[in-house]
Amino acid sequence: MESWKPGSATCEDPLLPGPVAALAALLDRPEPVAGSGSPLPTLWHWLYFLDWPAQCDLGPDGHPAHGHFLPPVPDRQRMFAGGRCTVSEPLRLGERAERVSSVQSVEVKHGRTGELLFVTQRNEYRQGGRTCLVEEQDIVYRSGRGPTRSAPAALEGSTEPQADDAWQLALRPDAPLLFRFSALTSNAHRIHYDLPYARDEEGYPGLVVHGPLLVLLMMDLVHRNAPARQVRSVSYRLRSPAFAGDRLLAAGTPVNGRTELRIASGREARHATAEVMFA
Repeated sequence: MESWKPGSATCEDPLLPGPVAALAALLDRPEPVAGSGSPLPTLWHWLYFLDWPAQCDLGPDGHPAHGHFLPPVPDRQRMFAGGRCTVSEPLRLGERAERVSSVQSVEVKHGRTGELLFVTQRNEYRQGGRTCLVEEQDIVYRSGRGPTRSAPAALEGSTEPQADDAWQLALRPDAPLLFRFSALTSNAHRIHYDLPYARDEEGYPGLVVHGPLLVLLMMDLVHRNAPARQVRSVSYRLRSPAFAGDRLLAAGTPVNGRTELRIASGREARHATAEVMFA
């Protein structure tokens, strides 16, 4: 790993409105979120700048077997841990944008399940010659399978999560929703749509809800309740997996220009957390 120093990479995207309309439908938004020329909701840029590797270049788990920013770790297992995004101005739909990506840091840590490699990737998004967003994503890699999973042995989705927060949004993800989100984000990881694989090969009790979907659900709570307020920054952390059939609740309360958000279920109070700062 000491010799792994990938250079930066640049790509472009026209930011067509179609993916935004598709995600709005996925989240049962009652009206279109944005059209051409409108600002892109915070973190919805995850629908763009996508990589579509050839089918023969996918590994047995569905993840790409090779890639510019994939570290040379044998039998690589990948986990999305969290990230941060600072917004100078929103990206606008229908206008060509550029992303410049680089590896910001690489660190080996020793956890209770063995060695873990933490990679932070930095993405700068530019439009019209201006830097609009700066994002850091924390990705964790393991070599081989870990001895344990932080997941329940069986699922029980009948318990309703409880919260006193001013903002609340419920979601009960099922297999079609996870399949559609996988397609929207070019995510072929089989734990999200292949139940026998998720259960028998990776040891989960059910299909795993995408970490980015949990984050976008928290941000949708902000978009629905404070549509006129511009997000200045958001930081988020994924803490424990949620599964298809779970009754999920995004909850948060705005206080003094900021909002702390979480995803709860009847089993866990914090599957994911986020902090949003407003302009």
